Amino acid sequence: MSKAPELYLTLEIGRTDGAAAAAALTAALTAAAPSSVLLRPKPGTPFDAGTVKTLVALTQKHGLAALIEGDANLARMIKADGVHLAWSKEPLKSYREARDILGDHAMIGGDAGRSRDDAMGLGEAGADYVAFGIPPHVEDRATAEARQCDLADWWSEIFEVPCVACDVATVEQARALANAGADFICVAISSEMSADDAARRVADFAAAITSIEATA
Repeated sequence: MSKAPELYLTLEIGRTDGAAAAAALTAALTAAAPSSVLLRPKPGTPFDAGTVKTLVALTQKHGLAALIEGDANLARMIKADGVHLAWSKEPLKSYREARDILGDHAMIGGDAGRSRDDAMGLGEAGADYVAFGIPPHVEDRATAEARQCDLADWWSEIFEVPCVACDVATVEQARALANAGADFICVAISSEMSADDAARRVADFAAAITSIEATA
């Protein structure tokens, strides 16, 4: 491996979490420098456009790309930099719909889950990155994490489109994915975290993935 991967920060927010989310985000961006920030809603909770717009502006003020999970129309309305498409049964359909809405200059990446066919399809369609995640309903996390590393290794050996590892729960898994060849590794924070906890988590992940550069 020639270089360490970069962090991809994800921030989970609720409809009324604007101030807390901004504090957690600011602390995280002070602790480390991710490549981009993905804003995602809490499960079962729709986005609040005003809150998302404020967080997008805060992200872009730091010179980073701000992405919205799953809502291309909202991304266009508030001038986000693109969208991340969560895993679905029809990832190519979701990708094409988002591209039609946002145009060629937006950043659009999609989660292929554990499907190599879906990953290759997204890459061939023009996705800016292909992600491999672990859905929350998966109970055998150890097996899923091993498969995720295998997918990152396979992808990095063959394809030029960047690979993003999503749903990374621990610094140990972040380090394993870095060694496997993932280009970007997600570190997740939420608006429920204190600023100190958000900063500490991001700093820990940054240290874990940069430490592999010296031993690669």
